[in-house]
Amino acid sequence: MTSHTEEKMVVLVNGIPASGKSTLTRAMADRFGFPVLTLDSLKEPFMASFAPVDRLRNRQLGCAAYQAIWKVVGQAPTCCVYLIDAWFGFQPKEVLQQGLEQAGITRVLELWLAITPDEAVARYQSRLTDRMPGHPGAEYLPELRKLAETAQPMALGPVLQLNAADPDEAAASAWLQRQLRLPVSAQPALSASG
Repeated sequence: MTSHTEEKMVVLVNGIPASGKSTLTRAMADRFGFPVLTLDSLKEPFMASFAPVDRLRNRQLGCAAYQAIWKVVGQAPTCCVYLIDAWFGFQPKEVLQQGLEQAGITRVLELWLAITPDEAVARYQSRLTDRMPGHPGAEYLPELRKLAETAQPMALGPVLQLNAADPDEAAASAWLQRQLRLPVSAQPALSASG
């Protein structure tokens, strides 16, 4: 599905690790048919190739994957709206602004998954055995707790904040529908408004 506007837009699905970005991104991709780019999907093949990966190399690969995202978006036609799943706060906001500018993005929408420190730690801990080697392990939990206390959306355009404990996908879908100014025929069949 494409947006009927001359603006080049992206939807940032943002939140700290374990906030539920991937689940929400899949739901919005299914609803709108937008292509998806995720930091992990670009980074993890390289992590596997260069194993073992320590924290420093993980971060280097994350920075490279971040740059790759903007290269891909920059090559897409104006009518293509990408859903981008990443924790955008892992680098300075200026790096995001430069990437958006290089990709020719003129409008940014953001779905922000707000999560409590306790929920973030519990979720991350429950996924430790499922994570690919090279991602931070249990030693990251105190840092994640502090991150959950201070993390904020990038706020480079309209932001919809969702509760990560129970994100309202219907409200997110309706909000994106309005923000993207898609025709009425493309609106989701739902009763919630957001």
